[in-house]
This record gives sequence, C-alpha cells and structure tokens, in this order.
Amino acid sequence: MSVIGDFAVERPDGSVQNLADKQGKVLLVVNTASKCGFTPQYEGLEALYRKYADTGFEVIAFPCNQFGKQEPGDAAEIASFCKLTYDVSFPVMKKVDVNGDGAIPLYNWLKQQAPGVFGTRGIKWNFTKFLIDRAGHVVKRYGPAEKPGALERDIEALL
Repeated sequence: MSVIGDFAVERPDGSVQNLADKQGKVLLVVNTASKCGFTPQYEGLEALYRKYADTGFEVIAFPCNQFGKQEPGDAAEIASFCKLTYDVSFPVMKKVDVNGDGAIPLYNWLKQQAPGVFGTRGIKWNFTKFLIDRAGHVVKRYGPAEKPGALERDIEALL
C-alpha cells in the first residue's frame, strides 16, 4: 500500500514538492477554488493551520478549475487572492485536475483510499478534504459542505 510520501506534486513555480518531506505530519489535503460558494472555507483552513502547525499539522491546497470553472486564475492570481483575501500561509500548490484522465496521481490515490458517499471515487466539488495521519495513510474524506472547524476533533486525535 502506498503512503502520501510516495508522491511528488508541483508548486506554482513548477518546482517539485516531494511529499516525503511531509511524512510525520498530520495533513489536510484540499482541492480549492477562488470563486466558489465554499471559498470562505479558506478562513477556517487557515485558522486550523495556525492553531495546529506547531504540533505537526499542515494544510495543502490544490487549486482546481474542474467544477464550474471557479478557479480561472493563473498561479500569481491565485496566490494573490489567497494572501490578500484570507491571509493564507499554508502551501497552495500548482492548479491541478482532480478527476478524469488529467488527474494528478496523488488525487487518484486519495480517491482510491477514501471513496466518497456510496463508494463513489470522483471528487464531486471544490473543498473536498482528505485527512492524512503521520504515517501517511488516508484516515477520512470530508465533503465540501463540512466546514474546517468541524474537523478539529479528528485532527486532534491524530496529533
């Protein structure tokens, strides 16, 4: 069985982030969008990150334009929006596809490890969240409507 540390992803500048560097942390992986009804969840994600970062927790965001074309910007626009609107300090990676033939390997693995409701594999919308334990295993998948603050108990249990 794979773990999250077996994957590498791209940062907005095209450099590679080996997720092996994140092994040993509790991670929350989220597909995001700047023009979505769930976009205010950035605030809750940042609050979680700031509250638990010192205890080995990190949020990793993956902007995605596959749902209603709600992430149309380029890397600079996305970074500016996140910083200026929500003061995001957690890593925001390169814009990716999370479904279909172009989905990045990390998301194919996440969907396999934690299927959605009724066993569905696809990501249904922006702000789907995956909680990863310190060993790099997917613990739980959360739907877009589940607010970041509601995940605190699960996060604390892993820390």
